[in-house]
Amino acid sequence: MNWTHIILAGYVGAVIAMLVALMRKKGWVSKAGAVALALAAIVVWNVVDVHYFMPRQDAQQTEAQKFDAAFEKLPIYSVLNEQDPQFMARLRDRALAMRKEGKPEQQIIDAIQPEIMSLQIKRLQAAPDANVVAFMQANMQQTALMQKQSDDACFRFLFPEVKGGVNAARLLPQDVTRHRMEVDAEMMRAAWGANKHTVTDAERQRAQQDVQPILQKLTDHYGSDFSLMATPQQAVGKEQQVCNIVQDLWRQVLQLPDDRAAGIIRLSMEMTGQ
Repeated sequence: MNWTHIILAGYVGAVIAMLVALMRKKGWVSKAGAVALALAAIVVWNVVDVHYFMPRQDAQQTEAQKFDAAFEKLPIYSVLNEQDPQFMARLRDRALAMRKEGKPEQQIIDAIQPEIMSLQIKRLQAAPDANVVAFMQANMQQTALMQKQSDDACFRFLFPEVKGGVNAARLLPQDVTRHRMEVDAEMMRAAWGANKHTVTDAERQRAQQDVQPILQKLTDHYGSDFSLMATPQQAVGKEQQVCNIVQDLWRQVLQLPDDRAAGIIRLSMEMTGQ
């Protein structure tokens, strides 16, 4: 079993996490139907074949040794061991137990993805503004490069559940994937550092206020197509438009000062994790 394949599939997805179906009762929309609040949680977990991140596995290694060898090649490995060794142990034990039971790779991937995502969401809340912004910039870099391949590849990258995913490692440069992992590792380490951030109610309120004009502007520009982010199943045939909307949305968020952009990103991730 290719443990590098499984671990990277569960970790290196483009986490373009967006605000999930926020209802009018939350006060995000002043008029019913005025804005299609479709900052949906696009948690992308593309199965990536990144054999070049580690040497060929020794056939004599045990499954546990292969798992450890695969994880040790990732920048996030030392951070997880430092910050939450119990999490690492649980992840390892669960994956190895499922392997022993004869579970297929995809089932193991599906089992570990939510755990890694949940940990990232928690760390983002405490990460400094600059690290939070860098996290989203790295994700958007992946998305932009994917669209250069094709609009269909970009759409599959963002919404693998609609038409099936793509092999990101075959389409994205190796240095881009490695950069994404390094940014995540730096973000998680900073979240435990001396300059860690504390989210306040005032920050959440400001983030809600900051995102409203962006949503309204995008709705005015894209019309009803803006709602396709929340209903990607209806976007087949409009792949280019949806990819443009996703990038336009976060481009405008990232143009804000770091503290305000980070506030929106934190809030979107926080609500994704609820």
